[in-house]
Amino acid sequence: MKKRRFLRQLQYEVFLLPAILTFTAFTIIPLLKTLLYSFTDFDGVLRTYNFVGFKNYIAVFRDDVMKQALFNTLFYTFFTVLLINAISIPLAVCLDKNQRIKTLERAIFFFPSVISALLLGYIWTYILSPLKTGALNSILGSLFGIKPIGFTSGGWVAKFSIISVAIWANTGWHTMVNIAYLQAIDPAYYEAAAIDGASKIDQFRFITLPLLAPAMTVNTLLLLTNGLKVYDLPYALTKGGPGYSNYTVTQIIIQRGISERQYGVSTALATIFILLVMVIAVIQYTSMSKREVST
Repeated sequence: MKKRRFLRQLQYEVFLLPAILTFTAFTIIPLLKTLLYSFTDFDGVLRTYNFVGFKNYIAVFRDDVMKQALFNTLFYTFFTVLLINAISIPLAVCLDKNQRIKTLERAIFFFPSVISALLLGYIWTYILSPLKTGALNSILGSLFGIKPIGFTSGGWVAKFSIISVAIWANTGWHTMVNIAYLQAIDPAYYEAAAIDGASKIDQFRFITLPLLAPAMTVNTLLLLTNGLKVYDLPYALTKGGPGYSNYTVTQIIIQRGISERQYGVSTALATIFILLVMVIAVIQYTSMSKREVST
């Protein structure tokens, strides 16, 4: 009997084998090799390499460019998570109203998230060009007589330009997630609150926000993971410049490992970064899950 039950269960689990093998081949093994190479002087080309201990990890913390890249990545992630959540929630409430054109409005806001981030970056490179012929500078110059602004050529200005484009591109997608959760809220809550004399602001504060906690958890986790591994949009807009002022962690890993053949150092940075992402994701998920339970 037990053998028959085991065989019956096994025939279903066999279908998991392709997924398990694929995950092992393309995720587990590369991760283990990354950890191994981070303790060696492997240059990415020669098959011979030597064990160097924690030398690569020490080099990561002494490298000012890597520290700048880490700061840029965390700066980008913090502001995109904060601002996209702050914009997408009230926007979802507005788009959830019963209007004839609400489908068109949703499509308009969702459309930027469909386009590749790399392609969006190149489009916005023309719009935010620091030259006088750039689209935005041309408009500002002709209407208000403002001199050309270095949207993508100045360090801090470029940082906020990248964040602004990311917000424009991703807010619509996360708004749709919020709308999906909004539509699951029982209208009876709002009817009871209105009868008790609660204002629209009170209804939003005490009903909508608490019941949107699961959506906020999903959006925040996605924004965190995508922000920490960001590469395409900053690279398309600024190539990491001027200098190294807008390099991200993923860009410096690629440059050190492939262009400069410092594979050991780049894998050490990748290992540190993986651990950092795991810690941040676990802390974020745990804290927001507790908030869901409390609400």
